Amino acid sequence: MSTEKSNLAGENSIRIRTAAREDIPALAQIYNYEVEHGTATLDLHPRDLADRTAWFELHNKDNHPLIVAVASDVVQGNAIGDNIAAGNAVPDGATAGNATADGTIAGNAASGEVVVGYASLSPYREKEAYASTVELSVYIHQDYRRRGIATSLMRAILELAKEDGRTHLVVSVITSGNEASARLHERFGFTFCGTMRDVGMKFGVYQAIDNYTLVVD
Repeated sequence: MSTEKSNLAGENSIRIRTAAREDIPALAQIYNYEVEHGTATLDLHPRDLADRTAWFELHNKDNHPLIVAVASDVVQGNAIGDNIAAGNAVPDGATAGNATADGTIAGNAASGEVVVGYASLSPYREKEAYASTVELSVYIHQDYRRRGIATSLMRAILELAKEDGRTHLVVSVITSGNEASARLHERFGFTFCGTMRDVGMKFGVYQAIDNYTLVVD
């Protein structure tokens, strides 16, 4: 599976494409920011590159695409900030970026691009009966939020799910209180299926999760 779309998210030139192995450091940085600073994921500990590589290798085969959004607003090899909802993503191929110690993203000087967000459809459960169900994740670099990038990634990943033919149901689990994410899912026709309360503790508070589903075939 592959996708490439240009100028999807406003002022900067945003391109969406299939994630590449070279993107793994950037994907890890985006995800780990949310691990340490937010509740979009209830993960408590940052993931290392070995973990993110294993996660990467579950994707872009079968009905499990992984796509990234890349921006061309790189100055002196560093990304100018962007914002939305951090998670599991990284730059792509020749335009890959690398995480730096201070949490910024180093861009590729030759390409002038940096990964600013990603979306994935991951295996929902290991049992074979669940093969036609996938779980959605969308994460945006903290400096690139509220620019429409999440909307562009959501549209692209759902198009891939519909075109693939092997996916019946997309499941998305949102930490309660994430109103922007809830509105995004509602705009794309997801059905709210209920809240599970007090399922995990993060930052000293019991967190609830909201479940959404979308039939795509």
